[in-house]
Amino acid sequence: MSNGQVSHEDTKARRKELASREAAKARRGENIRHDHAEWDPGSPSFVPSCLRVNELLEQHFDTAFAAPEGIARLRELILTLAMQGKLVAQDPNDPPASELLKEIEAEKQRLVEAGIFRNNDDKLSNGSICPFELPQGWEWATVQQLGFVLGGKRLPKGHPYSETPTNFRYLTVTNMKNATIIDNDVKYITHETHEEIKKYVISRADIYITIAGTIGAVGIIPEHCDGMNLTENASRLVFFGCDKLFLVHLLNSGIVQDQFAVLTNKMAQPKLSLRSILSTGVPVPPLAEQHRIVARIDQLMSRCDALEKLRKEREEKRLAVHAAAIKQLLDAPDGLAWDFIQQHFGELYNVKENVAELRKAILQLAVMGRLVPQNPNDPPASKLLKEIEVEKQRLLKEGKIKKPKPLPPIKPEEVPSELPRGWEWVRLGDISLSSDSGWSPQCLPEARSQSQWGVLKVSAVSWGKFNPDENKALPPDKAPRPECEVKAGDFLLSRANTDDLVARSVIVEETPEMLMMSDKIVRFQLSPHISKHYVNVVNGVDFSRTYYISNASGTSSSMKNVSRKVMSELPVPLPPINEQHRIVARIDQLMTLCDSLDQQINAASGKQNELLNSVMAGV
Repeated sequence: MSNGQVSHEDTKARRKELASREAAKARRGENIRHDHAEWDPGSPSFVPSCLRVNELLEQHFDTAFAAPEGIARLRELILTLAMQGKLVAQDPNDPPASELLKEIEAEKQRLVEAGIFRNNDDKLSNGSICPFELPQGWEWATVQQLGFVLGGKRLPKGHPYSETPTNFRYLTVTNMKNATIIDNDVKYITHETHEEIKKYVISRADIYITIAGTIGAVGIIPEHCDGMNLTENASRLVFFGCDKLFLVHLLNSGIVQDQFAVLTNKMAQPKLSLRSILSTGVPVPPLAEQHRIVARIDQLMSRCDALEKLRKEREEKRLAVHAAAIKQLLDAPDGLAWDFIQQHFGELYNVKENVAELRKAILQLAVMGRLVPQNPNDPPASKLLKEIEVEKQRLLKEGKIKKPKPLPPIKPEEVPSELPRGWEWVRLGDISLSSDSGWSPQCLPEARSQSQWGVLKVSAVSWGKFNPDENKALPPDKAPRPECEVKAGDFLLSRANTDDLVARSVIVEETPEMLMMSDKIVRFQLSPHISKHYVNVVNGVDFSRTYYISNASGTSSSMKNVSRKVMSELPVPLPPINEQHRIVARIDQLMTLCDSLDQQINAASGKQNELLNSVMAGV
């Protein structure tokens, strides 16, 4: 060995030859070599176990396909079986792994004596992790016994990334995905920076192991990444004598990843030390068997790839059919699409994504006036608006509300759809008697006790249901503001939150006393002639979300603000009050149906997972 490694070309040629031989024997229903005259059926070989394992794997690919996480778990199982010596049979003519480890150690010592590498820490344990018995010819070792683990380097202080492309690139953990390097976003550094950290480069002969950020990701270094500078959040394994792809599979297997998880420090920024990697226990088979294992893993992973592709195609087809049905449901007033959905519930609603879309469609139909039939005897919404205006004038005269600012008329471009006869487009402020917001003093970090006043956090009103437990205690030295106290029946909206959650609303069905709104919560007092539950539905449908996002302030999607004025000007499709109640009742019925569909999907997934667990336990 010139450097203790099998050459890339030699490994590739041997792997191709072995894979071809394996494929031919698999087609004949065989495993690997059984034609040796010296083969003793009574010896402690793994052939019977290997044949049984492969038969079970073949029988239960369909089981893995059906279970939600089945294919991912099947991949994990394949690697685990491979590293236990149960995926391919052993060949008694293979030189044992003990001889391979001696050759590796000799090569390591030669390189240390030549001053190319420093010796690994002699105090590390030597193969003390032996969680299961290995096949004959295998050995337990540590990563230390396979080579050297070297770290990367942080950019020197005052040396930022280069804003323009250079000849020097810097690999980060974000580039290390899918057991290889994704280099479409590799950072550039200057020649000066490279000179300071030029010892910390990676070679195509190495294997990378990430040690911070994403911890324990392992992969190969493509040829075009040879010589790139390496981040301090990753390391490289310089190995000798082993099959590179076997080592990648080994280090990505649960046998090693579980150890990495235990060895990672539990500090604020978790990190896997180089010393911990070196001390990780690994099963080492003979080199020839490593090649055979890689060939068999390639075959089985290709099967997994094909299953994932098939599943993706089926899911895309199912989602497309459902999307078309939902579109017809929203576009066509004749109800045929709803008939189609009811006739094909079994096919359309065995995934939660479709149920979520059905929920959205139900709410959209509700505010378009197409969820329940109109009753010509219902007083129209225009009459309802007159009654609300009379009520406002009375409250103004009594001094119970302030005179609201006039709202702009609704423009045609603000109207997303035509409404049924008897409905009216109005603004939220038109059907509200008043609005106010809360107060945000400096509070204690913990939630209040029952005898304390508390201030509600925005998370109390963000998730569709009022949560009074989301609060902070008011300090004893601050006087409460009773006018900000939340009462049962309040209609509350969040004024500041993420893109998806800003201006979400809840109805306070019941609440403890002594809880105040913060200044990030807005309360609208709706007229008693209006169904709060219907307005709550309107506030959450797609056209309302679009309205809020387009009128929100703030440059970051993680924190948007919506003013009370914007909330007051929200366009609302207003039906007669009797129809509002019918709509809410129908929504409740259909959401109960959706809940039932979700429960059925959960139950089916649970049974599939139970079957998969049983199958995997049998393997």
